[in-house]
Parts: sequence; structure tokens; C-alpha cells
Amino acid sequence: MNSQFIDSLGLRLGANGLPYEIPIHPQLVHLTLGLFIIGIIFDIAGAIFLIERPIFKFLGLTAIRSGFFDVGWYNLLAAAVVTFFTVAFGFFELLLANPLVEKKTAWGLSPGLTMLLHGLGGVLLLAIIVAMTVWRGLQRYRWRKDASRQVQWSYLLAGIAILGILYVHGTLGAQLGEELGIHVTAAKLIQEGTNPDLLFK
Repeated sequence: MNSQFIDSLGLRLGANGLPYEIPIHPQLVHLTLGLFIIGIIFDIAGAIFLIERPIFKFLGLTAIRSGFFDVGWYNLLAAAVVTFFTVAFGFFELLLANPLVEKKTAWGLSPGLTMLLHGLGGVLLLAIIVAMTVWRGLQRYRWRKDASRQVQWSYLLAGIAILGILYVHGTLGAQLGEELGIHVTAAKLIQEGTNPDLLFK
């Protein structure tokens, strides 16, 4: 990263190369993933859950089909909102990244290409999650509002395919931190010639 650019922003970067101790992007990524995965899983459960009456009464749980679809919808909606912040913090932290240039990832990619693919993939996934939310909303409030199965099978198949894309994209992000040392405090200290073991005793 250009040190003049950092100086112009007036940021005091810590040992991890960020103006705060813990990277925010990975935290939000896991929130996005959790919300999206739960949304799709509950919609699948609602689609195959054919009983229209409460079950598990002896546990005090009243599970009905529409309840599964409610959980699916609200989790997907939350995922769409959170993903805007996930991508925003991702780009901010990517701008401040200073990867180990001589290294390559397990997939044989250079740091620059890995960052480029992860950044572009993040924007693409944001668009996909928002599109899925719009599609889900149309099913819930327009197309299938009176149907017992609130989601289309094509929507569920698309959701499962997106889970695979999220896996690949998440692996790229993990490689940035684990293998290339981006915003990892110990990696940054080693890069500067400091022994982290001596510093944190």
C-alpha cells in the first residue's frame, strides 16, 4: 500500500496494518455466511416439511411450515443488509493490505491476483445475494403468497449453487490471511523483522 496515501488518510496503523486491533471484514463475513446458510436451510426445510400442524409440543416447540419460511426470509433479508457492510469493510481492508509478495497461495495464485479475485467476487456475491433476496421477496409477497410452499424449487437449487460459490470465495479470503499474512499481526511483525514471541511475553 502507498504510504503517502495512508498518511493522507491520517490513519495510525497497528501491527496488523489496520487502524483497529481486530479485522472487521472476517467477522462480518461469518455473519453474512451464517445468515445466508440458515436462510437457505430453513427454506429447504419448509419446502420438504409437509405437516401443517404444530409438532414437538412435548418440548414446547411449535414448528409449522410457515415458521420455517419466516426464518428463511428474515435471515436472507438480514444477509443482504449485512453484506453491504461486509463488502465495504473488505475493500477498505484490501486497500490497506500489504501481502507477502514472494509467496503464492495453495492454488498457485499470486497475492495481487488473489486480492483482485476476492474483491471482484465480493461485489458479485453482494449482487447475487441482493438478487436472491428480491427473488425471495417476490415469491413471499406476490407469486406464492397463498401457496403452502412459499419458495420455488429453482430458487432452492440456486441457493445451493451459491453455497458452493461462497465456499470457493471464502477459501480465497482464507488464503489471503493464512497464507499471505494480510492483516495478521504476527505475519506483519515478522515481515518487519520483529520476533512476535519476544514482543508479546
